[in-house]
Amino acid sequence: MFERCRSEERGALMPFVVAGHPGPGSLGSLLQALESAGADAVEVGIPFSDPIADGPVIAAAMHEALMAGTTVADVLNDMASIRSSISIPVVAMVSISIVDRLGGAAFMDRLADAGFDGVILPDADLDAIEPLQQQAKRRGMAFTSLIAPDTGSDRAARIASDAREFLYVLARKGLTGERSDAPDLRERVDELRRLTSLPLAAGFGISTPDHVAAVLSDADGAIVGSALVRTISEAVSTGEDPLEAARGFIRPLAVATGNSA
Repeated sequence: MFERCRSEERGALMPFVVAGHPGPGSLGSLLQALESAGADAVEVGIPFSDPIADGPVIAAAMHEALMAGTTVADVLNDMASIRSSISIPVVAMVSISIVDRLGGAAFMDRLADAGFDGVILPDADLDAIEPLQQQAKRRGMAFTSLIAPDTGSDRAARIASDAREFLYVLARKGLTGERSDAPDLRERVDELRRLTSLPLAAGFGISTPDHVAAVLSDADGAIVGSALVRTISEAVSTGEDPLEAARGFIRPLAVATGNSA
């Protein structure tokens, strides 16, 4: 996917959604809507009762999904049932607590069997992830953790050495959520490019076409989460079609990447 975007001389748009939100069984139709609107890949958050670094919008969506009865097995089953109808990469973002509880390295197999193309572990202990990383590699899945703005070069190099396919770079400190200003990534991206040749995808506080364009002037991918999840939630609360709301939100962001599809 990154190679294709590079050949088109643009960056990638990678929206984030919560599985089971806006309702049980909605994952497939939501992924199809995002693909049709121009998303290049999608990150799917597996609902967790104590989300890591997620702001109030995503935390509320995860709570709603859990209260509606969404389980990890539901997410895997939903993904498996619609994988053949989705042509873009889909990456699971999942807490290490879920991974450990459901089999550790064996859970990588469950993700791959369901059709996920990669996994992001936002709260993993670097000293304990080698079996997970190796199993993801055996199954051909992307694998990455988060690199914070204040992560030192030695630790960042270690995270990069464990990653496959791309690195998730936090554009800002703190929790996820919308911001009015675009993040300035140039210095940070330059530092990381000296440590790795992997594509760099940046998230946290990216919510507008201008933000996407600014991020992609330096990074290889822009990750948009809270603003999209809020748009979906607001559509539900006002009786609008959440899928159309998601499409309408993503289209101008895709245009900002230079995607003419």
